[in-house]
Amino acid sequence: MKYTLVPATLVAVAVTAAMLAGCNNAANAPAPNAAAASEAAKPNPYAELNKLPDWSGVWEPARFAGRPNTPPAGAAGAAPSGPPAPPKLTPEYAAKYAAFQEKNRKTPGINFTTQVANCVPPGLPSSMNQPYPFEFLFTPGRVTILIETYSMVRRVYLDGQVKPEETDASYQGTSIGHWEGDTLVVETTNILPETSPLQGIIGHSDQFKVTERIKLEDPETLAIQTTVQDPTIFVEPYTTTSRYARHKDWHIYEYVCAQNNHDSVDEHGNAGFSLERKPGE
Repeated sequence: MKYTLVPATLVAVAVTAAMLAGCNNAANAPAPNAAAASEAAKPNPYAELNKLPDWSGVWEPARFAGRPNTPPAGAAGAAPSGPPAPPKLTPEYAAKYAAFQEKNRKTPGINFTTQVANCVPPGLPSSMNQPYPFEFLFTPGRVTILIETYSMVRRVYLDGQVKPEETDASYQGTSIGHWEGDTLVVETTNILPETSPLQGIIGHSDQFKVTERIKLEDPETLAIQTTVQDPTIFVEPYTTTSRYARHKDWHIYEYVCAQNNHDSVDEHGNAGFSLERKPGE
């Protein structure tokens, strides 16, 4: 075997260069698992959901669950009970509301006809007071409310990425929310102007706003305090409170109004319906 002799000085230079290169690479390279450690240090948005109140299950309006729409006995900080005071309305709308109330006193039924009878979904705040249940879905940056009536969906944005002025008007409007302790505060604007701000009145201006304060009164009762305001209709903001009973074993069903829509209007102007089915329905 033939050997090549390399001067010792060259060997020393090569070794030194290799050592320096190794040192430089070690200095520039990230510490072992630094990327993983940095990722682990970031807050987990789903873990943050565990800090929110438990609103699981399905919520039914208390009046349909056989419970009074009043605070439970001994409930701390319960919203006001009893029938709400009448709204203070501008002269134009006060006349419309008075006519509605007078007709109700003299004529059977509710005497209030809306497009709901024609499968058009109600707008806010009416959508939260239908005789059907709803449920909440918590995800990072959003609370989604799934309403059985008409399979309606409300999205409450919490992360500030959605601005009402950049969205189109809709039946449920654009809802922006934030948490104040265990209370979800939701402000909704951009609600279609042909919807009803108050039973007995149809239509409102683009200044219409709905503010909701949603919280548990006790483990089985949810209270939603709703304030509606529109200077063309209300002299001052009008506030009411609705309560809902929890059903942990219920499920929301699909609701397709047009599937078996036999709604009609009777001689008094009240929406009616028929349970008769055609063959195959």
